[in-house]
Amino acid sequence: MMTHPLRHALLLGLSLTATSLQASAEEKFKVCADPLNPPYSTKKLDGFENKIAELFAKELKQTVEYTWFPQRIGFIRNTLTSPIDENAVDSTQFKCDVVMSVPSGSDLTLNTSAYYNSTYVLLIAQGRGWDDIKVPEQLANLPTKRKDTLKIAMFDRGPGTTWMQKNDLLDQGIPYQSMSGDNENIAIQIQQDLKAKKIDMVILWGPLAAYVTSQSPKGSFAVIPMKSTPDIKFDFAVAMGVRNGDKTRKEKLDKLIAAKSNEIQVILNRYNVPLLPIPKPSAKKDD
Repeated sequence: MMTHPLRHALLLGLSLTATSLQASAEEKFKVCADPLNPPYSTKKLDGFENKIAELFAKELKQTVEYTWFPQRIGFIRNTLTSPIDENAVDSTQFKCDVVMSVPSGSDLTLNTSAYYNSTYVLLIAQGRGWDDIKVPEQLANLPTKRKDTLKIAMFDRGPGTTWMQKNDLLDQGIPYQSMSGDNENIAIQIQQDLKAKKIDMVILWGPLAAYVTSQSPKGSFAVIPMKSTPDIKFDFAVAMGVRNGDKTRKEKLDKLIAAKSNEIQVILNRYNVPLLPIPKPSAKKDD
């Protein structure tokens, strides 16, 4: 039988090991991110999500640790809610803890308060015969002969496609998938195809449009914000996401978002993200 001193020493050792592991985990700001998703995140750490993660980690006196996975179907399941030990029945240790950008209304995660609000824009390459377009509605009223020359990107889903359908422009659409493959990125693809003149314009989410314009000389594109209507919404607030039920982490991030709002805005402005005022949260029941 184990003597009391020996048993005590063993229990103390196990306790210290557990404490050490917990302390080690708390020293990390564990982010779930796509390795090739400019302008949000990249393995080069040059996306605005990377910069905001660094800002928060510095404030918390932590270091950023990434779990990389392509931003596609199964992203949350393979990152935020994926246990480190996949064989564990009731694991409390997960691969990562924070998704830096989720729609405020997402139900896949417990969401923080919004930290920016942006909109889709109509991005038009200049010098190709479309410089006279100043508002999106002009496209709907083009003469048939001119409309037939239009080359506009059309995604498999999204408000831009809904708008094109409403304005009888689907026949002019060049099809794209809104969710690219593991080693592809839609912003990079759109930028390359605009440059190659495969398309002349696109209705694109604001941050992605900002990336496209950043890859070309100033003045290469007209950027026309799309305005929401009662039947088509173009502007969306963006929050950070944590695991459902992880209220402590949510509250900690909410405080950081409030305290660092100016620094966050500086980062987003550096990436030329089109920003709108953040809407006030609607009253709702506690999470």
